[in-house]
Amino acid sequence: MDFNGSGGGNELHNNQFYPSEESKPLLGEMSAQQPPPPEGNNNHKAGPCSKRSLLHSSSGMRYKLLQEGDIQVCVVKHPRTFLSKLLTSKYLRRWEPHHLTLTDSSLVSATPTGYMEAPLSYSTIEDLQLLSWDNAPKYCVQLSFPGGTVLLQAANSYLRDQWFHSIQWKKKIYKYRKVLNNPSRWDVVLKEIRALVDMALTSPLQDESIHQAPLHIISTLLAENTNLSAQDHENIIVAIAPLLENNHPPPDLCEFFCKHCRERPRSMVVIEVFTPVVQRILKHNMDFGKCPRLRLFTQEYILALNELNAGMEVVKKFIHSMHGPTGQCPHPRVLPNLVAVCLAAIYSCYEEFINSEILVELERNNNTTNALRKAPAEGDSEPNLIDCLLVSPALNALSIQLPAHADRVLGCFALILKMLSDYDDWRPALASLLQPIPFPKEALAHAKFTKELKYVIQRFAEDPRQEVHSCLLSVRSGKDGWFQLYSPGGVACDDDGELFASMVHILMGSCYKTKKFLLSLAENKLGPCMLLALRGNQTMVEILCLMLEYNIIENKDTQLQIISTLESTQVGLRMYEQLCDRQRELKELQRKGGPTRLTLPSKSTDADLARLLSSGSFGNLENLSLAFTNVTSACAEQLIKLPSLKQLNLWSTQFGDAGLRLLSEHLACLQVLNLCETPVTDAGLLSLSSMKSLCSLNMNSTKLTADTYEDLKAKLPNLKEVDVRYTEAW
Repeated sequence: MDFNGSGGGNELHNNQFYPSEESKPLLGEMSAQQPPPPEGNNNHKAGPCSKRSLLHSSSGMRYKLLQEGDIQVCVVKHPRTFLSKLLTSKYLRRWEPHHLTLTDSSLVSATPTGYMEAPLSYSTIEDLQLLSWDNAPKYCVQLSFPGGTVLLQAANSYLRDQWFHSIQWKKKIYKYRKVLNNPSRWDVVLKEIRALVDMALTSPLQDESIHQAPLHIISTLLAENTNLSAQDHENIIVAIAPLLENNHPPPDLCEFFCKHCRERPRSMVVIEVFTPVVQRILKHNMDFGKCPRLRLFTQEYILALNELNAGMEVVKKFIHSMHGPTGQCPHPRVLPNLVAVCLAAIYSCYEEFINSEILVELERNNNTTNALRKAPAEGDSEPNLIDCLLVSPALNALSIQLPAHADRVLGCFALILKMLSDYDDWRPALASLLQPIPFPKEALAHAKFTKELKYVIQRFAEDPRQEVHSCLLSVRSGKDGWFQLYSPGGVACDDDGELFASMVHILMGSCYKTKKFLLSLAENKLGPCMLLALRGNQTMVEILCLMLEYNIIENKDTQLQIISTLESTQVGLRMYEQLCDRQRELKELQRKGGPTRLTLPSKSTDADLARLLSSGSFGNLENLSLAFTNVTSACAEQLIKLPSLKQLNLWSTQFGDAGLRLLSEHLACLQVLNLCETPVTDAGLLSLSSMKSLCSLNMNSTKLTADTYEDLKAKLPNLKEVDVRYTEAW
């Protein structure tokens, strides 16, 4: 049987089939995407395989790596000299359907019978080609093995090419794994690694395993050969760098990178190769708990930067590069990942102190064993470490001496936390992450650490946003927060209460000017407040005056002590006299008499309301309308003085959440409240749940959500009339 000008079987095999894979040395192996090799190399021929590969490259065809699939199989066991004629014989075209799986070492059928009774090992495949001549079976891949040929027929050309590239990839990876598992000369190994990387980068297959498989092979190679020179390390790292641009390094490779950072922190590889890898980890990692070695590698990389001549300046530039030049960081995962790295590094500094015998002895001597080992409250995952420190004065005074290396680590990552707090857009999330005080108790007893951390807490206290400075308070009831930790007598206080006073000032200037906050101060921090007031601190003087004004202190002796404290300083005496004047005005305001209904003119302001209420008695005022005026939350200071107020209309005013919180604590008898077209949100509306007398509530055209509405209905049993039109709850 002739092939009409084919030139014979051998010529057909050379020109119309893909060139033999087995005839090439492993270093010369290139994926189907690569251009033909340079002229003059007799071992490589630019046949149809090269042309087809270039066609794929130019058209941008991409395939997913096949792991298994259905395909038709035909096996021809004949000498290769007769193959070209036998393949076209209609008598030998018996096809079997098989479900093939591409394992790491062979092709295996789910039904091991017939042609695929035994697995077909990649090592036995001599050649891998596409059939592409007239009268050949359609969409076929040819696998040549000693003494025969396996034909795989797909349903279409795309699926055929997918099978071809997948088998080719598996075969090459299998060969590279065998070669690199038994290295002889490292100069040859390095060339093989570069060829492996090039193959992965130029493969038309798009799959995570295409880049991960070479990385795992190389990490295994490094793990089994620990006696490499530093130069070999650097050469290997540089060779695999292109694969790391879009892939996280596997755990074993992270271990190798960590070792390099520790042993050669000044190597240019750290800056040039590791920097983009760490940047990608910080931008894209979702959970360090699943890959802790990525976190350790990031930690070691930062410590290596700190070892450079410029030290923390280099680290600062790196942090800035992670944030970006704009005011808003475009990568939401960077901050939590950096905080996780910092916390893990800080914990590592105190490993030898955690659960050490010295702490156990301190617990025994100070009778705090029960406190340290008490059962956690419901929802707690660990004992209250802050409480443990506060009840143990010996531990509070303990001066922990860290080893030199641990001290450098602590200093580096404490400074990084300070850097993070300097970015306005990161500060809210940072405050939230640090609100539970996620540090080891030994660190909180370490004066150097708490001194460094003080800067971060000051940044939180100075921030005007409630979402930031509210994180100074405890994360839940019964657990101390930064506010308590840095208060006079707290474990971290080293400034006689200056930071504590500034925290109180910002909290009182926000929406925390409430009975609840003042009551907590009176119960837990009255002594420090009186001490600071005695020293002339104006914020603490104001706090003591508000405690008297709101009747927070019930004990007469304590009231007299507060009055004596106020009268001991010039600023305290002046503010106490102003308080007495306000109390006299309040008695006059609340004296029985005056109108029962009052409506302020449109465009009235907070000052107009204050001026009106100071003009006489309003003890009988039950209905007040401030609709369409310019009043704000500041007028709540005047409204809470009206003892008989039952109906309040704030329609179309600028009355907001802070005012609602104040009303909810002082006007428990309010029955009708109109908040239509006001800027109130869920944060303020939720506080209304304590106003049990409310029977009519208008929240039309506010930012009320459905969840808050359901919560209010459940907690306000007397609520009968509700208007939620033009809200999410409507």
